[in-house]
Amino acid sequence: MIRLFLKLYWKLSGWKIKGALSPELKKVILVVAPHTSWKDILIGLAVRYELKIDHAKFLGKKELFEGPFGKSFRNLGGIPVDRFGTLSSRQGIVDQAVRLFNENEHFMLGISPEGTRKRVEKLKTGFYQIAKNAHVPMVLVGFDFKNKQVVLGEPMFVSEDEAADFKEIIAFFSTIEGAKPELGLGHLKAEE
Repeated sequence: MIRLFLKLYWKLSGWKIKGALSPELKKVILVVAPHTSWKDILIGLAVRYELKIDHAKFLGKKELFEGPFGKSFRNLGGIPVDRFGTLSSRQGIVDQAVRLFNENEHFMLGISPEGTRKRVEKLKTGFYQIAKNAHVPMVLVGFDFKNKQVVLGEPMFVSEDEAADFKEIIAFFSTIEGAKPELGLGHLKAEE
């Protein structure tokens, strides 16, 4: 039922996909931004079916998995995380994600680099550490509400220059307008 709703939503909403996700990518981190609204979840779930990657997983705050919708979020590929845990539990999230990549022949994980829907002054680094430790590429995925398109970047591997990698990531997302543009990432490019 949910799958049918999401397919119908995608068809009627007028959203398009710019770029492609190579079917040869067996393991990848989908770095999805800007994350400014609850609507991002709807777009993300709908595009999973459009791209035929409904096996892709996503991290979500543990509160999403409590109550009546918890089972549904898990069935949709959700993995709950405690955002307010200790430093060791945050490192544990990275280690757990790396373990999932290592234990599965095919594994896709969607992560918001902001870690919140609020305006941020810098990106979180967990997604980057997961890519680095699991030796998997990242694909930058922009939710461009202004143009109603999901923008897919080329696969990128972590380099020896973390600062340069983050500069590239911020440059990609800085021109993409989320559902609430004032909460986007454009200001990060200006502050470089």
